[in-house]
Amino acid sequence: MNNAEFTRNTIEAVVRVGLLLLLAAWCFQIITPFIIPVVWGVVIAVAIYPIFLKLKSVLGERNKLSATVYTLLALALLITPTVMISNSLVDTASIITERYESGTLEIPPPNDNVKEWPFIGEQTHAVWLSASENLEATLQKYEAETKKVARAIVSGAAGAAGTILQFVLSIIISGVLVANAPGAYQATIKFFARLTNDDAGKAYADLTKATIRSVAQGVLGVALIQAALSALGMMVMDVPAWGLWTLVILVLAIAQLPPILVLGFVCAYVFSVAETTPAVIFLVYSLIVSGSDGFLKPLFLGRGMSTPMLVILLGAIGGMMMSGILGLFVGAIVLALGYELFIAWLNNEKIAVEQ
Repeated sequence: MNNAEFTRNTIEAVVRVGLLLLLAAWCFQIITPFIIPVVWGVVIAVAIYPIFLKLKSVLGERNKLSATVYTLLALALLITPTVMISNSLVDTASIITERYESGTLEIPPPNDNVKEWPFIGEQTHAVWLSASENLEATLQKYEAETKKVARAIVSGAAGAAGTILQFVLSIIISGVLVANAPGAYQATIKFFARLTNDDAGKAYADLTKATIRSVAQGVLGVALIQAALSALGMMVMDVPAWGLWTLVILVLAIAQLPPILVLGFVCAYVFSVAETTPAVIFLVYSLIVSGSDGFLKPLFLGRGMSTPMLVILLGAIGGMMMSGILGLFVGAIVLALGYELFIAWLNNEKIAVEQ
C-alpha cells in the first residue's frame, strides 16, 4: 500500500468515525430528557414483574389487559398517597395562616424536657418559649431565617411536583415494558453478550434483574413500610403537618438513617401536648418502627442472589450518594456486577445467579 492510498483510507476512516460519533452524540442529546424516566420505567418494570405475572394469571393470561390494569393500579397507588399528603400540608398551612392572620394562633409552651435534647436543647427551648409568648415578635427577630425556610419549602414542593410527574411517565413506560417483557429480556441478554463477547449474557442479565428486585424490596420496600407506619402513628396522634414529616422519614429511611431522627422530635412534641399514657405508647411505637429495618432488611435484601447482602447495600448507599434515589439501583447493579466479575476472575469461572 503506497502513501497516497494509506492517507486516503485514513481520511475515510476518520470521516466515518467522526460521523458515527456525531450521530451518537446527536441521538444522545435528543433522548437526554427521557433517560431518567426510561431508566425508572425499566427499574419499576423489573421490580414489579413477578406481581404482574400473578395479575396476568388472574386475568386469564390476557397480556394487554393485564398491562393496562397494572398501569392504572400503579398510578392510583402513586397519586392517592400524594394527594393525601398534599392535602395534609395544604390543610395545615391554611389553618396556620388563618389563625395567624386572625391573631388566634397559639403555640403551646415547651416542656422542660426539651432543654435536655442533645446539642440543640437549650436553644430550641428558648426559641420555642419565645414563640409561645409572642409569635409575631419571634418571627420578626428571625425574619431572615424564616424567609430562607419558606423559600426552601416552596422549592422542595416544586421539585416534588416535578418528581411525581416524572414517576407518572415512568409508570406508563413500565406498563409498556411489562407487556413486552420476553422481548426486552432477550434484548438485554444480547446486549450483555455483545459487551462480554461470550455466552454469559444471560447470567449478567439475571444478575441485573435480581439486584434491582433486591434493592426494591430491601431498601425502598423497607423505607416505604417505615414511612407508612410512621404516618399512621402521627395521624392517630394528630401531629401537625404529618405529611411533611412522612416525606422526611421516607428520605431518611432510603438513605439508611433511622426514622427516630424525626420521630424523636415528634415524640417530644407529643409529650408536650398529649397525656402521658398515649405519649409513652407513641414513643414505644416509634422505637419499634425505627428499629424494624433490623429484621425486615435481612428478609428482603439479597434474596435469590449469590452476591453478599453487604455488597448490595454498599452499592445502593454509595450510588444514592452519587446520583440520588436512582443511584440506589444503578450503584447496586454496578457494584454487584463488579464484584461478580472480580470473583469470577479470581476463580477463573463465569458468574452465576441463584434462581
